[in-house]
Amino acid sequence: MTIAQKAQTLIGLHEAPEILRVVNVWDAVSAKAIAALPETKALATAGHSIAATFGYADGTIPRELMLDMVSRIAASTDLPVSADLDDGYGDAGETTRLAIAAGAVGANIEDRLKPLAESVANVEAIVKAGEAEGVRFVLNARTDAFVRAGDRPVEESIADAIERGRAFLSAGATCVFIPGILNADVTRQLVDGIGERKISVIGLPGALTAAEYESLGVARISYGPMTQRVALTSLQDLATSLYSDGVIPAGTRALN
Repeated sequence: MTIAQKAQTLIGLHEAPEILRVVNVWDAVSAKAIAALPETKALATAGHSIAATFGYADGTIPRELMLDMVSRIAASTDLPVSADLDDGYGDAGETTRLAIAAGAVGANIEDRLKPLAESVANVEAIVKAGEAEGVRFVLNARTDAFVRAGDRPVEESIADAIERGRAFLSAGATCVFIPGILNADVTRQLVDGIGERKISVIGLPGALTAAEYESLGVARISYGPMTQRVALTSLQDLATSLYSDGVIPAGTRALN
């Protein structure tokens, strides 16, 4: 498939009645392991996990390093790849152009609760950059209305997320990513305010299941840095076992 065809495929996955489940990856070998599963329809990178791979804190990795890994992931699979591109690195349009050149057909880009007009301008720049490259870029426009909410009442975060989400969709975003532990009541209000099949969530400990979010009209669920944390937990637990004279588990698969 061409880049444009992969983008169209990813849009279709967002619009389908079934929730799009994307298991986040952080390098070529994790991408290959997930892409090999028959259930996998698309891949999404985890910016936090890629930053950690290179020894950076979340949100501090240089753009060229992030995009280098995105290109390696995209080259490892024929599936559509959506990239986590932090806040767009100060030039969301150019970052989008570079991401498309790296093989990505969509992205998460954060608003970090910047003024709404500035955030909408970023969305417009991303959409225009995709159009200039002949790609209907699948922007999963992220609002930090919950994760940067501080002590404000949840009702204010809901109202803020709805206002921003509607504005992002009007500016051409495909979906609105609202990270946080969203219960059924909050999710229902967000779907009612932004639109059915227009919201993307993150799977975290204490959150709803993918099936529960699907029943509420959510379009997509991803897992951010949690997948790498599970992998590293398993690695550390294995090391502890090996230090205690344990052995490599017999069922270990040769995935590398």
